[in-house]
Amino acid sequence: MLRKSVERNTLTQFLSNELQVARFRDYCPNGLQVEGRNEIRRIISGVTACQALLDEAVRLDAGAILVHHGYFWRGEDMRVVGQKYQRLKTLLDHEISLFAYHLPLDSHVSLGNNAQLAKLFGFEVTGRFGDDDLGWLGTCSAADVSTVGQLATHISSILGRQALVIGNPDQPLNSVAWCSGAAQNMLGAAIEAGASVYISGEISEPTVHLARETGVAFLACGHHASERYGVQALGELIAQTFGVEHQFVDIDNPV
Repeated sequence: MLRKSVERNTLTQFLSNELQVARFRDYCPNGLQVEGRNEIRRIISGVTACQALLDEAVRLDAGAILVHHGYFWRGEDMRVVGQKYQRLKTLLDHEISLFAYHLPLDSHVSLGNNAQLAKLFGFEVTGRFGDDDLGWLGTCSAADVSTVGQLATHISSILGRQALVIGNPDQPLNSVAWCSGAAQNMLGAAIEAGASVYISGEISEPTVHLARETGVAFLACGHHASERYGVQALGELIAQTFGVEHQFVDIDNPV
């Protein structure tokens, strides 16, 4: 039985509309980054378009790869040499399209990384904050989670990665703020929004002092671990809409 397919341009437009790509000023181009075959029957999704993910897409005869972290970042070396050459060669040799969505996939109200984390962690969303409303606010309704330490244990169990806790583990939870990935610089905005604890993927040296000196706890849960879920939700939407195959491939990353 033949698999259903979707045309590359149709998929590009669908994703652009769904994720409202035009409203974001991002660090990279969002959308179709590398053009492959016109008819797409199988899509592989992953967090980052690393060589291991590309090789798996080749093995599975995928027509497209869907990721959160693609290529052509602002300020990067523009030469097509070394790692960039090998990655692009793999895509072009096998006519695999690369679709990448950065901030639009963080922000999306239901498919985004932050929306998916809310579902996973049992957060009731009460608001948004920061540029492009990238930061999310809420309360935790998960059973037996009423302190920062209990929240860290809860999140670590779900993500399969031990969260780094800055702050008092016995501190009661009130308003919780979160933003996936490398959003440690949004701690100040989370504090202004009234959060008692802020959750992100990464943490930087100055962030530790801000958390300690304001009494707002910080949980660093892993960049990769916190951004596995939006791309899966988006891939499943594509599969349901167009009847194509979708498979998420998790290339583990300890960061």
